[in-house]
Amino acid sequence: MIKVATFNANSLRARLTAVTDWLAANSPDILALQETKVRDADFPEEPFRQAGYHVVFRGEKSYKGVALISRDEPADVSFGFDDGEPPDEARLVRARIGKVHVVNTYVPQGTSVGDSRFLYKLEWFDRLGALFEKEYTPDTPLLWMGDLNVAPERRDVYDPDRLAGSVCFHPEEQQAFKRVIEWGFEDVFRRHCDEKGQFSFWDYRIPQSVKRNLGWRLDHILATEPLAAKSRAAWIDRDERLKPRPSDHTLVVAQFDI
Repeated sequence: MIKVATFNANSLRARLTAVTDWLAANSPDILALQETKVRDADFPEEPFRQAGYHVVFRGEKSYKGVALISRDEPADVSFGFDDGEPPDEARLVRARIGKVHVVNTYVPQGTSVGDSRFLYKLEWFDRLGALFEKEYTPDTPLLWMGDLNVAPERRDVYDPDRLAGSVCFHPEEQQAFKRVIEWGFEDVFRRHCDEKGQFSFWDYRIPQSVKRNLGWRLDHILATEPLAAKSRAAWIDRDERLKPRPSDHTLVVAQFDI
């Protein structure tokens, strides 16, 4: 059995104790981090190594950043795209960890519908789909995890009528996301939980957003069928979002019988 998780830390150094405490309490085999907001030279490696984990990372000061933390030493590590365009390395890390291939992504948020960042987000999904097509097959035991900045369905936002057409809940984003999934992924969380009101992000700007459950499901664990078929559970650790000085996201977790 392995346990995997994904977490947008919204500044790793600000949440370092929270992350290491969560690792100690939950003992995942793999943790994918996004929005670490720390340059590589300043990345706090040692606390993870002392906890018995390997870590690979790529980051920028005050912006973006991804990391993979794992019990087994990762192999075949690479960052960003290799498609002749700017690689965007601080948004994508992939590796083989034990028997599992892992792709951890921090998908661009998109800023405002129709602007250049929104169009870049749509292009980013297309580039990611091409990467999966080039580097893997749907028969590969592959995990795609991260802050994907898309709520796929109406039940994945707190007010689908009012939020319809907004960034992260826009039809063009949902279609771009769907095209990547249709290559060969399954939403592992939804395999185990059909309920409404299951969110991983609550906006700081909305008063009492967590207690009122005014959230979005933007953080995902997806798997190809050979791996999804071996999933045994998936859940959102909402309690972490209620602790002092939290990220605006919380952890999504899944277990697989491998």
